[in-house]
Amino acid sequence: MHSFPAPALALVEKMAASAAAEPARAIAFQGAPGANSHRAALEYAPGSLPLPCFSFEDALEAVSKGRAGAAIIPIENSQHGRVADIHFLLPESGLSIVGEYFLPISHTVMATGKGPFTAAYSHPQALGQTRRYLRANGIVPVSYADTAGAAAYVKEMNDPTICAIAPRIAAELYGLEIVAESVEDSADNTTRFVVLAREALDPASLADDVAMTTFVFEVNNVPAALYKALGSFATNGVNMTKLESYQKGASFAATMFYTDIVGRPGEPNVDRALDELAFQSKEVRMLGSYRMARPRG
Repeated sequence: MHSFPAPALALVEKMAASAAAEPARAIAFQGAPGANSHRAALEYAPGSLPLPCFSFEDALEAVSKGRAGAAIIPIENSQHGRVADIHFLLPESGLSIVGEYFLPISHTVMATGKGPFTAAYSHPQALGQTRRYLRANGIVPVSYADTAGAAAYVKEMNDPTICAIAPRIAAELYGLEIVAESVEDSADNTTRFVVLAREALDPASLADDVAMTTFVFEVNNVPAALYKALGSFATNGVNMTKLESYQKGASFAATMFYTDIVGRPGEPNVDRALDELAFQSKEVRMLGSYRMARPRG
């Protein structure tokens, strides 16, 4: 908690106290109050009690230790790619994905004055999503733990030569002046979040919905192993919407794949595909089935 800038601490403490009183209603997020993840929590679950956490690990730990009923974590952005290394964090947490949420992202420049500015503080994702604006104005991007935390830091520093890039609500929370709005490079800038809980949803409970299923797998270390593994889904007509590789350990021989598919266990074609995948793989670990929040394709 005390890693947050001073202007954010009072809000963090107040929100943490509310969450502690009703942990089942709490939804943990990474960042200071006013971050996009805070917005996502409120929009995904309007009756929830958002719980600010300094890091992604802190947010997951809050759920695993019962201080929050769920966590909402950004995993990918339409402009700038991967946000959180959920494929590393989630398997170790013991949590399951129980939902997803898509949040349109708009970035606002805020400061204690009108500029000109020499540096802009924000999360690396936000800096990457506003590169054209920063370059056009000769502003040096400086990474910070989260967008709203950057706004609180700029308020704390009270330096007229620096600004923050954060959601508009952060300017209101921390008493900053709005200098420019909608400075993102793309008007359709969107971040996908996943919702995590201690208990997985029963795939059968999703029978009346279009479902997504997320899992990780490690292929056998033989020629064409990935080709054969992916063929499991092609031959059974299962739509794979995400496939991302990452290394397991330092040998660089064991490649893991983080995968999203449309469908759920219990659907015959999905069951056949997963059975064939298991035959072609060293390991398949299910991370959760959940309702599709937005159509793919």
